[in-house]
Amino acid sequence: MTKTITLTINGRRVTAQVSPRTHLADFLREQQLLTGTHLGCEHGVCGACTLLIDGQPARSCITYAVACDGRAVTTVEGLDADPTAAELRDAFSAEHGLQCGFCTPGMLVAARDVVLRKPDADDRQIRVEMSGNLCRCTGYVGIVNAIRRVLDARKTNAG
Repeated sequence: MTKTITLTINGRRVTAQVSPRTHLADFLREQQLLTGTHLGCEHGVCGACTLLIDGQPARSCITYAVACDGRAVTTVEGLDADPTAAELRDAFSAEHGLQCGFCTPGMLVAARDVVLRKPDADDRQIRVEMSGNLCRCTGYVGIVNAIRRVLDARKTNAG
């Protein structure tokens, strides 16, 4: 049994047939060929599959695709032209906030949310906000420094 869903993915309206048990991450990767959304734990714990649903960060490995019928989904690929994501990509590179790159898409989506929601976050708050995204390579120092770099640059440019 399949269900027809219509959603907007990265600004593009998509209608597709899905099994009611298909997770959003699998739908995006297998049917839409958007492989930037990574699957790590598949239990909603590691954050590798983090994307935006109606502008809010969500775990796509525990979200059914049918639950997104009529909604807007933005994957890391959909952030290509986003200025905040561009700042973060540059900062992640400059601050060595990535190594193997597996967690990076989810980290970028989560970091973007922190930058937009918590412009005055200190390092402790950044760590708390990013605690739902796991990385086995970096030790998080570079990731925190990258987010800090973007926040500080925005304060400097604003004032």
